[in-house]
Amino acid sequence: MAAVKKAKAVGIQYAALPYRLADRRLEVLLITSRETRRWVLPKGWPMKGLRPHEAAAREAGEEAGIIGEIEPSPLGSYRYVKALKGGASVPVQVIVFPLRVSYQAQSWKEQGERQLHWFGYQQATALVAEPDLKKLIRQFGHANATGVLPAVARMGRWMDQAFFGLRR
Repeated sequence: MAAVKKAKAVGIQYAALPYRLADRRLEVLLITSRETRRWVLPKGWPMKGLRPHEAAAREAGEEAGIIGEIEPSPLGSYRYVKALKGGASVPVQVIVFPLRVSYQAQSWKEQGERQLHWFGYQQATALVAEPDLKKLIRQFGHANATGVLPAVARMGRWMDQAFFGLRR
């Protein structure tokens, strides 16, 4: 009889995708992780008493000092491997909620532990490491960008779907 592999535990985290419109341009806020200094979204583990989107908003406040309107429905998810203290690691599924930022505090809980920067969504896509996160940011940017060309692209997608049943 072959040995049965033990199933890997998968952790769940909730992330905010902070965004704003600046000069008719969609920008995304990225922060650096504390250990590896990679560009990431504000995220954290579930919090007792908070719904998933509320936990994501709380993490955004603690990690980046931002406040805004968070969508209760997730945009999507991505996976990464979280390095834990002691050298262990765990695969993590991150559920992402869009957060339209309305305020950025002068000081916050994790200030000084991370860098943060606003990027155009195309540049943010290039800076994050996880392929599924790149895809989420790109799709969100395409769907929410302003101006004539994005509007024409959205109209073309709508017409393809409405008249021809095509989905892009």
